[in-house]
Amino acid sequence: IGNTVLHVLVLQPNKTFACHMYSLILSYDRNKEGPGSLELIPNNEGLTPFKLAGVEGNTVMFQYLMQKRKQNLWSFGPLTTVLYDITEIDSWAEDQSFLELIVSTKKREARQILDLTPVKELVSLKWNMYGRPYFCFLALFYILYMVCFTMCCVYRPLKPRTGNRTSSRDNTVYVQKMLQESYVAYEDELRLVGELITVIGAVVILVLEIPDILRVGAAKYFGQTILGGPFHIIVITYACMILVTMVMRLTSTTGEVVPMSFALVLGWCNVMYFARGFQMLGPFTIMIQKMIFGDLMRFCWLMAVVILGFASAFYIIFQTENPENLGQFYNYPMSLFTTFELFLTIIDGPANYDVDLPFMYSVVYFAFAIIATLLMLNLLIAMMGDTHWRVAHEQDELWRAQVVATTVMLERKLPRCLWPRSGICGREFGLGDRWYLRIEDRVDPNKHKMMRYTEAFKAQDRDNYDKGSEKLETNGDTLYKKELSALSLSRSTSRTSSHRGWEILRRNT
Repeated sequence: IGNTVLHVLVLQPNKTFACHMYSLILSYDRNKEGPGSLELIPNNEGLTPFKLAGVEGNTVMFQYLMQKRKQNLWSFGPLTTVLYDITEIDSWAEDQSFLELIVSTKKREARQILDLTPVKELVSLKWNMYGRPYFCFLALFYILYMVCFTMCCVYRPLKPRTGNRTSSRDNTVYVQKMLQESYVAYEDELRLVGELITVIGAVVILVLEIPDILRVGAAKYFGQTILGGPFHIIVITYACMILVTMVMRLTSTTGEVVPMSFALVLGWCNVMYFARGFQMLGPFTIMIQKMIFGDLMRFCWLMAVVILGFASAFYIIFQTENPENLGQFYNYPMSLFTTFELFLTIIDGPANYDVDLPFMYSVVYFAFAIIATLLMLNLLIAMMGDTHWRVAHEQDELWRAQVVATTVMLERKLPRCLWPRSGICGREFGLGDRWYLRIEDRVDPNKHKMMRYTEAFKAQDRDNYDKGSEKLETNGDTLYKKELSALSLSRSTSRTSSHRGWEILRRNT
């Protein structure tokens, strides 16, 4: 019952009352230390009161709980050394990491905890010592891996075509070699080494990604932008395309260019994932993800309707015409592709001035240019501009969340020998087996004095303004009298506030 009350207090809107009641309940806890403590009992979701405060974004309760956990090591003048208990914060030995819970929640208030002590210092320590070097090395290794895969695709086994052409539009001159013909020369053996590296890399990607999907859940793993959800979809699809290409090569099945092309596009697009390690580029990956899976996905439905309608009209208009004079609409698939290019203004309107074009072509193309180019493209630009404005206002906060998510990911993937535990063991100071983070805090007494003086001036201003407002509402009925009284009131208020403020400052000095 006591543990349930603690969880309820974390969710209370009255933060001051919740903190006092939280302390009162813990004062009656018999097992204040050890596994039997009320603070260490999780709820049905596996969250202790401390983790629940972080997930809900309750910064007041979080700071209150951290103040209870800290230990003042020594103090000398304005310099104070504090040990913060990071037992539940550190993700090194936690199955359900506190940092991962914060960055995966949909509440923006929870990400503000990443800027509080000691979470900010712990993340900075992990990222600077281990996270950034390992992440940069991983990015370099992945780029080299993609270069190897690209070279294998460029020099894939091909042979000249020997069969006759079935159509005048058939432009194929090379075809894929059979498996027995693909690995004969010395150059083929070099390519085989690169292909083995590519396949091994795809298998490693699947081995690393699938356990996280099973642990977190597909909806949460792929749906969180900060956790890199879209990039996880991209890299898993890339690995599957590599395995499909391998099967088609081993069975001598024609058409391996299809999965190979998809793998090249997806593999190189995944390089953008490593931009999150840099503060200048990290927020832009968030913008791209939100634009693609937010604005662009909604816009594509409207674009598909417009393209389908106008492509059908163009095909019907040129259905009776000679395809050699204007081949952009010679069949229905080509009409769809040409209309798509016209929609994005990639090409100009096709025309052949040597022959007479149908009159309805000019009418339909005029309507298409107005609707597609002038209306819908500008609508897409406006939608993306609004998304850019919203993300730009919280780009620093999003980048810190990206750094935390990347740090937790690397800490889970890498062996323990490459990532030692951060902090200091409490045994060194007689504090048990808990782990602590040592932080030096410098207190500037002059700064605190100036803050007290500022608050004194502000308090006097508020009191005098409230009194003046009450007098202003009771005196005078006309607008002219109200303006005169407000003017005289502001002058008297400023004089009174200034006089009292200087009296406080003189008295403290």
